[in-house]
Amino acid sequence: MKSNSNSTKIKFLKSEKIMYFLLVVLLIAIPTFNVYTSSVLSETNTQMERLKNKIEGQEDINQSLSMQIDELVSLDNIQSIAEQYGLSYNNANIKSIVGD
Repeated sequence: MKSNSNSTKIKFLKSEKIMYFLLVVLLIAIPTFNVYTSSVLSETNTQMERLKNKIEGQEDINQSLSMQIDELVSLDNIQSIAEQYGLSYNNANIKSIVGD
């Protein structure tokens, strides 16, 4: 008796093998790329928050220094310093240079 086998081997063409290989590569590459870009975005956001905090701190320092300048150039302060050193107050001789 001759055995009739119904099983047949599936043969893939070379182009089909390449397509399946590319499909597998894409199925691995796309999620990997997604995780990588999410990581880079997260790190960028962290750096941006650090810079914002640093800028806010510097703005507070600048505002404080500006207030100190305003106090130092006030008329009362100038008159008291002039009196302290025995000088007379002459408004025409006083020049205030404040950069904005």
